[in-house]
Amino acid sequence: MKNNRLINARIKKGFTQEELAAMLGYTKAAVSNWENGISEPRLRDAFFLSKVLEKDVNYLFIVRWNKNLIHQHSNPPMSDSCIKRHVCIK
Repeated sequence: MKNNRLINARIKKGFTQEELAAMLGYTKAAVSNWENGISEPRLRDAFFLSKVLEKDVNYLFIVRWNKNLIHQHSNPPMSDSCIKRHVCIK
């Protein structure tokens, strides 16, 4: 699943994938993988990205990370509304 929030935040700040990668000591391919949902940045790098892109780390990554955890653990499934609130009301 693409990380459109990361893509849009990078573009809004005027950075290319190469420029963002250089700031973190990564390759353009690494940033492309994060944006395309192939891999995720390390936690410290996620916080650095949130600072550079001036977006809350929760906005950029947390809901996405929670969704990935849910897909890994299918018992019990939770809806998007549960993820956003971190609480499920039955």
